[in-house]
Amino acid sequence: MPVVTLPDGSQRRFDHPVTVAEVAADIGPGLAKAALAGKVNGELVDTSYRIEDDVDLAIVTSKDEDALELIRHDAAHVMAQAVQELYPGTQVTIGPAIENGFYYDFAREEPFTPEDLKKIEKRMNEIVKRNLPIEREVWSREEAIRTFNELGETYKVEIIDDIIPEGEELTVYRQGDWFDMCRGPHLPSTGKLPKAFKLMSVAGAYWRGDSSNPMLQRIYGTAWRNKDELKAYLQRLEEAEKRDHRKLGKTMNLFHTQEEAPGMVFWHDKGWRIYIQIQEYIRDKLRAHGYQEVHTPTIIDRSLWEKSGHWDKFQDDMFTTESEKRTFAIKPMNCPAHIQIYNQGLKSYRDLPLRLAEFGSCHRNEPSGTLHGLMRVRGFVQDDAHIFCTEAQILDEVSAFIDLLFEVYRDFGFEDVIIKLSTRPEQRVGADELWDKAEKALRDALDHKQLEWELQPGEGAFYGPKIEFSLKDCLDRVWQLGTIQLDFSMPDRLGASYVAEDGSKHVPVMLHRAILGSLERFIGILIEHYAGALPLWLAPVQAVVMNITDNQAEYARKVEETLKNQGIRVNLDLRNEKIGFKIREHTIQRIPYLLVVGDREAESDTVAVRTRSGKDLGSLSLQALSEGLTAEIASRGRTILET
Repeated sequence: MPVVTLPDGSQRRFDHPVTVAEVAADIGPGLAKAALAGKVNGELVDTSYRIEDDVDLAIVTSKDEDALELIRHDAAHVMAQAVQELYPGTQVTIGPAIENGFYYDFAREEPFTPEDLKKIEKRMNEIVKRNLPIEREVWSREEAIRTFNELGETYKVEIIDDIIPEGEELTVYRQGDWFDMCRGPHLPSTGKLPKAFKLMSVAGAYWRGDSSNPMLQRIYGTAWRNKDELKAYLQRLEEAEKRDHRKLGKTMNLFHTQEEAPGMVFWHDKGWRIYIQIQEYIRDKLRAHGYQEVHTPTIIDRSLWEKSGHWDKFQDDMFTTESEKRTFAIKPMNCPAHIQIYNQGLKSYRDLPLRLAEFGSCHRNEPSGTLHGLMRVRGFVQDDAHIFCTEAQILDEVSAFIDLLFEVYRDFGFEDVIIKLSTRPEQRVGADELWDKAEKALRDALDHKQLEWELQPGEGAFYGPKIEFSLKDCLDRVWQLGTIQLDFSMPDRLGASYVAEDGSKHVPVMLHRAILGSLERFIGILIEHYAGALPLWLAPVQAVVMNITDNQAEYARKVEETLKNQGIRVNLDLRNEKIGFKIREHTIQRIPYLLVVGDREAESDTVAVRTRSGKDLGSLSLQALSEGLTAEIASRGRTILET
């Protein structure tokens, strides 16, 4: 008979099989009431799950992180039930829990409106109030096909036909008269679903993601463990809306996109200043860390991509062109081209490690529906580099890269870095022995640096495992940026070699690495993280000099020239406008320092200094101002003029 071991190590013995709900009741009535699910030997299960053998069991309540996925999945089912009650004849298709919420795809001729969403949400609350028991049932494949056919649920029948083999069974979850095919688990009843959900939007979605299939209507919602979490999430969304880099890009005159060049960026002067500043910063860092900067062709013959393995994997994402009966691909990545540079001339073990870096211009044919400002583009530049080294040098090279990466992130104001190790995917090249060696090498490097990391099984590149580095921004959003990938395969496929100390030929190890990833995307992240108020060293215009009347025009020009000679990016505003108007306009432009000169400042050789946040720093001499701004720029904002 089962022995149940709880998270605190205590045990409960039963002389008969028990459900998770019965174990919770045996522990106490409070836990029985709070129980939403169980974790049996680490696997999430319904409270009705029957325990027949010895197990480790944790009772999941609304206080646990695991509750979120349950809540969101149940919210999807409750939404689907509400839709079919309100709009008979609507077919439900697929409805999963997703990050921050859930969705369901519906087949309905008439489009859902914002008013419909309000009605659906109201009916969802009614279904929660009914406290309908949620029951798991096991059906045969034939029974499921017959039942859903009778209901006119043709999409459900297609799913069953495609994914359930003949003779097998499937699970269905029922709440009242409504039911749907689902693996589960689910809450014990609809009444356990917190009234902390909200329907957010409607979008089109092709059935099973295939543009040749019918277009369905997807309703998105969000769901949380309590109303405070829901409120906080909605506030984050509101703040994110204010920080939208596309809006700020227009307000600050940084960049734009247009239909004639989908997924491509038109950089304006101010935006390009940010771009160049970041590029020069990275370039200086790479020089200091022993990298050689190279530049490779944008268009390369198809044959090289076939040899590297990219053609089979990525050809649908490549832009191609024809010339003189040859097929060329616009490069989606830089690695095969860097091996061509490596292959020029005989290499010795003394030449390694060889670090080749490039601000590589890449293009990928991303679906038009996924394009999003700077965050998802078709044309982008990577701060890409490839390190060719011996196996004995892997640990040192990966460790040095990690140090460089953290140094760069700190300079941009990011301290919270999430690290994940991604291992071999199902589709890959190279023998398992090489993958074993590569995965161990990356694991050893992380452990050597004494870093906390998570495992992502199956998420490696097709040619090797990788370490991914993600940042959290001020809204706790996670952005995956940096990566280092260990590759034993591609150098061999493309004929790279070096002469070892004993005179024998060996294939070098290739480390693919990037810190920022796409410069376009990184700039979008920076704009949203700082709400456009970039640190002084990154700001496209660092200061603006404004006169009060024409009497100070000459002195204002002197201030501008003095600061420019110190390398400070400064603009001059001599317009015949009131000073309050000028200050407001440049504050909207997020210019860090607003320098006002009147008769008193002109006479005393000083400047009245204001910050974009509205703080008045009083009058400073030109020398003090120049030294303060220079120090703030050099320190990447760690030393601030106003302090």
